[in-house]
Amino acid sequence: MSTFQNILRTTLASSSIAALAMAAPAVAQDQDEAGAETSGGGLDVIVVTANRREENLQDVAISAATLDDSRVQTLFAGGTDNTALSGQVPGLFVESSNGRAAPRFYIRGLGNTDFDLAASQPVSVIMDDVVLENVTLKSFPIFDVERIEVLRGPQGTLFGRNTPAGIVKIDTRKPGFDTDGSASLSVGTLGSVALDFGANIVLEPEKIAVRLSGLWQHRGNWVDNGFTGEENALGGFDDIAVRGQLLFQFSEDASFLVNAQYRDLDGTSTLFRANILGPGNNNLNANYDRDTVFYDAGADNQARYKTFGLSGKLEWATDAVTLTSITSYYNSDGSSRGDIDGGFGASFLPVMGPGFIPFPSDTQDSIELEQATHEVRLASNGEGPLTWQVGGYGFWSQFDVTTVGFPFPPPVTVRHGNDAWAVFGQVTSQLGEAVRLTGGLRYTEDDKNFRVVSGSFGPQFRSVEDSRVTWDLSAFADVSDDASVYARVASGFRAPTIQGRDVAFFSPPSIATSEKIMSYEAGFKSELADRTVRLNGAVYYYTVDDPQFSAVGGAGNLVQLVNANKGVGYGFELDSAFQLSEFFTVTAGLAWNKTEIQDNALAVGICAQCTVTDPTTVIAGTTRALVDGNPFPNAPEFTADITAELNIPMGDDHKIFVFTDWQYQGKTNFFLYESREFNSNNQIEGGLRIGYGPVDDRWAVALFARNITDEDNVRGGIDFNNNTAFVNEPRIIGVSATFNY
Repeated sequence: MSTFQNILRTTLASSSIAALAMAAPAVAQDQDEAGAETSGGGLDVIVVTANRREENLQDVAISAATLDDSRVQTLFAGGTDNTALSGQVPGLFVESSNGRAAPRFYIRGLGNTDFDLAASQPVSVIMDDVVLENVTLKSFPIFDVERIEVLRGPQGTLFGRNTPAGIVKIDTRKPGFDTDGSASLSVGTLGSVALDFGANIVLEPEKIAVRLSGLWQHRGNWVDNGFTGEENALGGFDDIAVRGQLLFQFSEDASFLVNAQYRDLDGTSTLFRANILGPGNNNLNANYDRDTVFYDAGADNQARYKTFGLSGKLEWATDAVTLTSITSYYNSDGSSRGDIDGGFGASFLPVMGPGFIPFPSDTQDSIELEQATHEVRLASNGEGPLTWQVGGYGFWSQFDVTTVGFPFPPPVTVRHGNDAWAVFGQVTSQLGEAVRLTGGLRYTEDDKNFRVVSGSFGPQFRSVEDSRVTWDLSAFADVSDDASVYARVASGFRAPTIQGRDVAFFSPPSIATSEKIMSYEAGFKSELADRTVRLNGAVYYYTVDDPQFSAVGGAGNLVQLVNANKGVGYGFELDSAFQLSEFFTVTAGLAWNKTEIQDNALAVGICAQCTVTDPTTVIAGTTRALVDGNPFPNAPEFTADITAELNIPMGDDHKIFVFTDWQYQGKTNFFLYESREFNSNNQIEGGLRIGYGPVDDRWAVALFARNITDEDNVRGGIDFNNNTAFVNEPRIIGVSATFNY
């Protein structure tokens, strides 16, 4: 199906629903102080758009957390990428073995460890109402944002398929009719520079406005190549992104917003480090030196990507309804290359190291991608006991992935296509003054196809499809003026997936059927002590039928999709904030998450040199691990975060401020099988910012540090060759200046 056929089909379906909906009575949109700051002191109201409306977080029957613009700017001051979001809210984990190009997101333990550029993920990243489906799109830099929302649990009714774990929703600052702007410049160690800005320009009062935003992140090469003797050979990057938005306000009730953004990344991909774990434990050994690698290949682990996105959002409101239409187009192309074995030489060559290198591995993956989406929504306005919204959605993408080895494997290009469309609706009913019920329904059709475009394995074609009805039902009740409770049941699914990377290694593509989730959640939300204390919590239990997993690596160096019979997860999340005084605020979050694979027959390939602790079996002459009872890969059992902000008045107009943030990550297994080497535990990382400026935040100067204690935390491993791993960002210390007008 072509892009335009897909969009037309969706538009027609959604228009039919809209026509029926317009006959419904006008109803209320409860925004209960949404977007307003508290008066008379107390914590600020947190606005979320989990239901595609602006609402107070305390009034939404979803486990959610947010990061505001100042917190985001602090996170990226040292020049880090989107993996900096990991651990910033309970239950969120982010990692990447593709450097800055393809982050992998996990919520409540659900994610995908597949490093291929065609990987499917159960966490959806949505920027300005546009789904960024491919992993390279998920890496688009975050700057000039209004807020980031993390919605935990299935969000399939309003946000589509491939959201069984949850959503990371990024809302950037939009044009308005006040001339304002902001800029921030940070300069730090290792040649790190981060510059971001946003400026609002009024071209015609109350009619036309522009917002221009940009980001430049730079770091010089700082890692030596111990094999070649070259100093400062790797580790640097230049990451440039710009965004332009043009708002046409036709009337008080009608507007059109055009959003265009572009990114150019030229830098170093992940630095793999041979044999730095164990053996027999997960400790970093004498082979590890953060400032040195030993590479005889990989062309300095180059990563170069360019991304362009364009979207248009039309909104038209009457007293009864608001019509929203969003159309987008994205393309991305680039490549990453790496010395995957993490060392030099091999066992059959005169030299090798560090440690035992069975064979050399040097590969490059590249992508050429196009994606188009279209969504139409109709939502109720006005006063009344009932709110509703209906809509339709269309998605189309096509991308080529090329894998080439130096000298093996020979170049292979495969093409992936994906067409999907859906119709959906949601209704909320106010039952008296204290109780509110919400129900949603979505029907989705999803088709994927795969074929070999060129390569030594010869032409192949595969296709998969599925259609599903997903739903959610929640109840929200006020138990007092300060506290509420809620319960939510939600279903979701991740569409079937085709993985073709193994074609490059003369194996057929693998297929995973749809995974289906049922999630049960109950929680409370409260603001106490004159809104100086906020306590929100949730407990959850979910089951996944036919969960999709990626059997990554193993001695065969393959990436194969598998379906387990069942997966189970349960745990709790706690978000809190305490305004201890007018000048001192503390936030704290904690999540406990227990996951388990339930399939007594699922056997996967194991590492080349690590110490496997699972039972093993021999299938077709190959030893495999039985993974029944194991946790999901990259599913931390505990995560915790804490921040503290202190403002010390200096006279009537100025202040000294201190902000610190810390994250903790508990036991985490990297692969489907369990071993003594490929896991982590008790990892801590923190940041600090100390500065001076006026109380109205017009400007500020500060000293900052990221990873202030210079922790060496292992973030993942490569298991097919040796006990290779990669680690977290280095400590960056610097100065920053911000300006707002």
